[in-house]
Amino acid sequence: MKVQLNQLIKFYESAIEHVSVGIHAVDQNGHTIIYNNKMKEIEGFDIEDVSDRSILELFAFRQNESTLLRVLQTGMKEMNVKQTYWNKDGHEITTINDTYPLLDDGKIIGAIEFARDITSLEKLVYQPLRRYGEPLTFEIITAISEQMKTVIENAKKASHARIPVLLIGENGTGKDLIAESIHYELSPPNDEFITLFSRRTEQSVFEKLENYLSQDKTYTFFFERIEFLSIPMQNQLLKLLHNLSTEKHMFIGSIGDDPIDLISDGQLLKDLYYYFASMTIYIPPLSKRREDIKPFVDDYFSRHRERFASNIKGLSPDVMNLFQQYDWPGNLKELELLLDEIASMITNEKIVTYEMLPLHFRFKVQQLDDKTRNPNFFIVHSNKELLPLDDYLREAENYYLQNVLNMYEGNITKTANALGMSRQNLQYRLRKLKK
Repeated sequence: MKVQLNQLIKFYESAIEHVSVGIHAVDQNGHTIIYNNKMKEIEGFDIEDVSDRSILELFAFRQNESTLLRVLQTGMKEMNVKQTYWNKDGHEITTINDTYPLLDDGKIIGAIEFARDITSLEKLVYQPLRRYGEPLTFEIITAISEQMKTVIENAKKASHARIPVLLIGENGTGKDLIAESIHYELSPPNDEFITLFSRRTEQSVFEKLENYLSQDKTYTFFFERIEFLSIPMQNQLLKLLHNLSTEKHMFIGSIGDDPIDLISDGQLLKDLYYYFASMTIYIPPLSKRREDIKPFVDDYFSRHRERFASNIKGLSPDVMNLFQQYDWPGNLKELELLLDEIASMITNEKIVTYEMLPLHFRFKVQQLDDKTRNPNFFIVHSNKELLPLDDYLREAENYYLQNVLNMYEGNITKTANALGMSRQNLQYRLRKLKK
């Protein structure tokens, strides 16, 4: 039996090391237990690098953005979650993750994550329309909503005045597109548009900035997600910006959340916010401007016909209706990524039907339908079988907690505050409902 067990372990080890998805397992304290070759390829770490440190020490993302840590907190699996962060080498990587809690007698002892690397595909999404070799200008923005018309109007005013700009919006809303459009609207024009990613190593950010400033050119600098810089580095950036000419260079910053919340949480320096906030532009999520979905889709397929001589015209009415109802947590980036998947399967079709949608998207939509129960479910109806009171209360509590948790994107602290309870109490209730 001992020989058989040793052989079985070797089979498991071989499977883990040769599988095409990254595997990362952690214990209840966030310390790594399993870290396979594919995950090493994605993130750039060796097992020696990760074995003695919590994952919060390894990656430049906040605790509520880590699917592994979130599952450790809630004890609930998370499927098909897209996560973007910075690896050991300072490169931005994007994965689609399936993450599961590991339980022993009902107690959470860890979590395991399976990650599919979509970084190369995501680069196309992070730079929409760049694949066509076109500059990103206001003219190519297809949005028709009143909110986006206001965004474009204010962005043009900022470019004409050449004042610092702060762009506020969720991941995928198109902050990079607005920033580069401002650059091309400048008169006189600047020589180059430069994006400085704050989630990379802070030293490399300032080294690149100083290298550009040493050259005799005019630049538009886009500081992406300044709240990811440490407070000391934000102070250093502020001092540097105060010594630079706004007549020569254009400065644009972006953040992903409400600035008041970021300042109060100690993630954003108030004076740095005031510097960029000469013009503040909020870019709403796609779920708040659904009228922009159809023109975006129409433009995508128009470019597909032009480039590939395809016959595709658009979406069937039921698919368009599905797109209008879906919440698009990844915003325009998620929409374009989905269209990329659909387009890769197109041959002679003229209309995208439901059967042509990727299975993972259909699965997500079905899950959404299952989870989003109408509140009328909890009203007593005489023609329905009555539940025992304990089962009824359990259903009601689960419904309410899950919806509030979704409102705060899985953030335990914010959810607990909203519900007027402690983090520990909320985590206990979630674990109890899981059983």
